[in-house]
Amino acid sequence: MTDAKANLAAAKTRLSGLAKAAPSLMQSFAGISKVATTAGQFSAAQKELLAVAIAVAKGCEDCILYHLDAARRHGADEAALVEALEVAVEMGGGPAVMYGAKALDAWRNFA
Repeated sequence: MTDAKANLAAAKTRLSGLAKAAPSLMQSFAGISKVATTAGQFSAAQKELLAVAIAVAKGCEDCILYHLDAARRHGADEAALVEALEVAVEMGGGPAVMYGAKALDAWRNFA
């Protein structure tokens, strides 16, 4: 994920293609996403870091990029990301270590 910005742009392009092919699906998913990431007991940044941790544990590189970008925009910092990655590794084991390293690399690449 060395070129995080280009990889994120490519992921967004793919999402746009799916949104054009299945607009009702993507509108509904966007609604779910909005509800899930709106600040409540957790800040929006914390919720995005939760999403990063889940994406790392599940091994979804595009999801990692999408939620890293959102976490940054909501004011998350690298120390909070590292804590979220620690939880992801606890839950995801060895594969999460590899995706966690990719996530940290992408975070630094966004800077």
